[in-house]
Amino acid sequence: MNYLIRKAVKDDVPAILGLVKELAAYEKEPDAVEVTIVEMEADGFGPNAIYSAFVAEIDGYVVGMALYYIKYSTWKGKAIYLDDIIVTEKHRRSGVGGKLFEEVVKAAKQMGVRKIDWQVLHWNDPAIQFYKKYNTVFSKEWANCTLYESELKDIKL
Repeated sequence: MNYLIRKAVKDDVPAILGLVKELAAYEKEPDAVEVTIVEMEADGFGPNAIYSAFVAEIDGYVVGMALYYIKYSTWKGKAIYLDDIIVTEKHRRSGVGGKLFEEVVKAAKQMGVRKIDWQVLHWNDPAIQFYKKYNTVFSKEWANCTLYESELKDIKL
């Protein structure tokens, strides 16, 4: 399969959002995606961009993406948080995901970060097996914590 991995551009946002929605359906949360094309364009390609992405393209069509951003660890310093790697169902297990992951690793090395963090669902065995190929350390000690917009509104300050 002939594919190109490249830095995402603003025109890729509709395809990226389509991949996000495909992932949400795969993760049994089809109605959970709230972000819009306008938000993703501003947040990734505006003057104060807060994320970066790579896309995988086959014959001019985006079939995968890796979205990440810089974070800071008080113990380790500069780090990358890999929010998602998504490959269309048709192109999974073709090597596209590995190439996207490796592009993020290259970016991490170029930036001199000390670690890359990400999450994977406990039941997503294909993804877990994929990450094991890279000697991933799976935490048994840390719990994920979230305050969503509705909870934030309820906090009285």
